[in-house]
Amino acid sequence: MEGLNLISTFAEFKELKSIDRPTMMSVLEDVFRTQLEKMYGEDANFDIIINIDKGDFEIWRTRQVVETVENPATEISLEEVRAIDDSYEVGEDYTEKVELSSFGRSGILNLRQNLSGRIMDIEKANLYNNYRDRVGEVIVGEVYQSWKKEVLVMDENGNELVLPKTEQIPTDHFRKGETVKAVIISVEMRNNTPVITLSRTAPIFLERLFEQEVPEIFDGLITIKKVVRIPGERAKVAVESYDERIDPVGACVGVKGSRIHGIVRELRNENIDIINWTSNKQLLIQRALSPAKISSMEFNEANKSVNVYLKPSEVSLAIGKGGSNIKLAGMLADYDIEAYREVDENEQVDEEDVMLEEFSDEIEQWIIDQLKSIGLDTAKSVLALPVDEIARRSDLEEETVEDVQKILRAEFED
Repeated sequence: MEGLNLISTFAEFKELKSIDRPTMMSVLEDVFRTQLEKMYGEDANFDIIINIDKGDFEIWRTRQVVETVENPATEISLEEVRAIDDSYEVGEDYTEKVELSSFGRSGILNLRQNLSGRIMDIEKANLYNNYRDRVGEVIVGEVYQSWKKEVLVMDENGNELVLPKTEQIPTDHFRKGETVKAVIISVEMRNNTPVITLSRTAPIFLERLFEQEVPEIFDGLITIKKVVRIPGERAKVAVESYDERIDPVGACVGVKGSRIHGIVRELRNENIDIINWTSNKQLLIQRALSPAKISSMEFNEANKSVNVYLKPSEVSLAIGKGGSNIKLAGMLADYDIEAYREVDENEQVDEEDVMLEEFSDEIEQWIIDQLKSIGLDTAKSVLALPVDEIARRSDLEEETVEDVQKILRAEFED
């Protein structure tokens, strides 16, 4: 019965495992030879015949016929041989079939375990080698299991891939059996097991989606110079064309947005700004902060920062919801951008207004920074907006905003 189980194991591997025939033959022979050496000695002579197609095998052992046996591993006595076949003479080779039953129960178990281990190691190596050169490639798989911290995805060959929660768009929710598209960001061995990690938040995922949707990018007529993202919220893609006849922005958007709509849907309605690339940092920042119109800029190359000055009505446009627009513009240009309201010479300055920094002893600095990040740098600018509007545009709770406005209001009441 054990022998039949072992043969069925071969057949099972033949049918289910993605291992080429020569490798399988080599593994099987090596596993058998290792077990035979343990049983009969390392210098024993065996011929192993394996039929992968039928899932069976034969083992033949050859020993030299001698008068007196000195090495049982390689020799057999004439007396013993003639009890089986009296035609043999001293010096001839005697070959006999080794039955599987001679391995014993423990020997067969060892064979099965060793074979399983070797096959598993080969499969792991094959999986690692198959994916290690595919980092940056988009793959479509099926959700096999969804947990709190990660999603297990199966590829078309049944291999397990991992999509961690940290690499998912915040609004992603996957159920078993659903199709998921993601990019391979890493392939590594952990405890001798290949781990293929996917991502839907990496900038390269957005880049690959554009390559799939825009033929000019795939053909190299348009180049994506840089991609920056706040996954699920907003992204900026800087593109450049090497052909003056091609409008890179228009080509990426497509007729009536036909090309970009599919990408936006895949990214859970992430807003995507496509910008004409330029090596002129001032012009790049102006384009990145669009639709806001910048009045002037002050660069500080020492700390890679720039102060942009805008009309009061343009500040909120430049900053964007939750500061996303100005943050991404800074990431795109590799500068820390600060937005300031420009006061027109003919505009009357409110001398009673007070800068928020003056309240640092009453209001925590991180709260002041949050308000400034959405263009509110004075007391009256904070008081001029409703509580829910400030909370919506920043990361502050409504209760926190109410407390701040109470402190600021007290300043003017006094």
